Amino acid sequence: MSTVFENIISGEWPGRFEWADDVCVTLSTIEPITAGHVLVVPRHPYPKWTDAPNDVLTHLMEVAAVIGRAQESAFGVPRSGLIIAGFEVPHTHLHVVPMRSEADLSLRKAAPASDEDLDRAAEALRTALRKAGHEDHVPAQVNSAMLG
Repeated sequence: MSTVFENIISGEWPGRFEWADDVCVTLSTIEPITAGHVLVVPRHPYPKWTDAPNDVLTHLMEVAAVIGRAQESAFGVPRSGLIIAGFEVPHTHLHVVPMRSEADLSLRKAAPASDEDLDRAAEALRTALRKAGHEDHVPAQVNSAMLG
């Protein structure tokens, strides 16, 4: 049985993508804590982050750092936060959240966002990634995890 993220990455279900490479993608969460909250998701569905090999974990953290810097630029926030939870979906994922205070790291504050708000935030982050020199990892289409 496929996970929610496998279905989104494959294109079977809709998603908004900011980053893609051979190991992982980032996608907008439909219930962000703050505008620009994205998930770093490995293409392989490791049920728990502790199940992933060290090289994958390292890569996920490196991508999360790139995304965090882009969030700071795109959304004018002083910091980007990171949450690894994972009870809601049995597929490892890192929440990278633009934040103005530690209160912005509470998953209890997550709420559904409009399609327009999600589109605006995804495009702002994609633009910041391009400006930072990561255009090779920004998918050509926001709704596809494919590059090129």
